[in-house]
Amino acid sequence: MKDEISRILTLVEEGKIDKDKASELITILQASDQTEIVTRKKVVQYGNKMLKIRVNSEVGDNVNVNVPINLVKALLKVGTNIAEKIPEAEKYVKDINVDLLIEAIENELEGQIVDITSANGDKVFVVIE
Repeated sequence: MKDEISRILTLVEEGKIDKDKASELITILQASDQTEIVTRKKVVQYGNKMLKIRVNSEVGDNVNVNVPINLVKALLKVGTNIAEKIPEAEKYVKDINVDLLIEAIENELEGQIVDITSANGDKVFVVIE
């Protein structure tokens, strides 16, 4: 940003733009820089989120899985492509809309996304936090 401000000041010195226009341009640059910082910070914060899968069985067989959200996104892309090429696995992934899942991740989906209770009392929760 310093280079851009220097160029603006040079334009003022050369008489190509006036002080008001220079002030306006510098304000725009500063606002743009702040927006970029906030956006970068938001992406980093969301990138630190975890996909948490909890399975609580009525008979005490419990499962807790924590996967970093960035890893989930990568695995969705790679894993689906690989699974589609394996005849035994193809039937399990053919109806999964991976693009929709990735779009949800990119739009920073957060909170509980799955809540299932079976007839025998088993519970499954999937949360992004």
